[in-house]
Amino acid sequence: MGQYIVRRLLQAIPMLLLVSILLFALVNVAPGGPLSQFSRSRRMTAERAESLKRQFGLDKPLTVQYIVWLAGNDWMAIDTDGNGITDSYGTRKGVLRGDFGFSYQNREPVLPQIMDRLPNTVYLMGLTLIVVAIIAIPIGIISAVKQYSAFDITVTTLSFMGQAIPEFWLGLILILIFYVGLDNPVTGKSLLPGGGMYTIGAEFSLIDRIRHLILPVSMGVVGWVAWWSRFLRSSMLEVINQDYIRTARAKGQNERKVLYRHALKNALIPLVTMIMIDFPYVFTGAIVVEQLFSWPGMGRMYYDAATSRDYPMLMGVLILGSMVIILSNLMADIIYAYLDPRVRYD
Repeated sequence: MGQYIVRRLLQAIPMLLLVSILLFALVNVAPGGPLSQFSRSRRMTAERAESLKRQFGLDKPLTVQYIVWLAGNDWMAIDTDGNGITDSYGTRKGVLRGDFGFSYQNREPVLPQIMDRLPNTVYLMGLTLIVVAIIAIPIGIISAVKQYSAFDITVTTLSFMGQAIPEFWLGLILILIFYVGLDNPVTGKSLLPGGGMYTIGAEFSLIDRIRHLILPVSMGVVGWVAWWSRFLRSSMLEVINQDYIRTARAKGQNERKVLYRHALKNALIPLVTMIMIDFPYVFTGAIVVEQLFSWPGMGRMYYDAATSRDYPMLMGVLILGSMVIILSNLMADIIYAYLDPRVRYD
């Protein structure tokens, strides 16, 4: 297993390099640019625009911009224009040495800003996935064991509704009901906050933090519970009819032990794939949730960077997301080997 993990990590290096090339090209060839938002300003003269292009390094060929972004300018003090003048982009170590450059919007380093927002996203999305697992796994098991019962039919109907409801629409409805419509009978204020992580200006309060979490977590939980529970139900139905389950029951083993030790362990294998697909949201955030509830996380940062054409910030978030996706796939393979003894990577 150790050799397999090392081999997969080494394979991830060229994969990340290829992904970074594709992402850098797609981001930079998109219509508009970092200076497009200033084009309508009367103060933005042609001379000022050219000065900013040179300052940001946007006047150089795309390949040169990528090499500077990846390796840093101190590795390549060269004359790219043939005019005898060494190109200068300021002090840059490059992504390979942990320098993601400076944001075009505030001229601050990208990596510290990402690290500042990352805990907020892990806090929100991590809690959301935990709540989803606590609700979806028991529902999926009970629905499979009590197939076609009143509980199963009710859960199936609600699951289809949860899958069909648009996420942004659900968030707006939650805000309209619990923030605009309903009032707290004690304080006379809105029943639940409509956004943010905490009440600005107030002292730390666990109750206040929980109240700010209820709506965004609920918005994310509805769709994921619907998908996960239905997926686990289908997987459990396939497993509990296998010969080894009937053999375990014939040996007189307790039904709970049969379900949770034998059936569930194998039924979780397909669900692990779905969980690992959703796992990157813990680090990259959900754009709709964070934007709708003004949550200062990675998803909102990505949206702001995309709309403002902040290429360094955009690339920083995309590369982080790519790394998490690759690592989540590796984690899925490791969990497969734990759940199913037949899976070996030696």
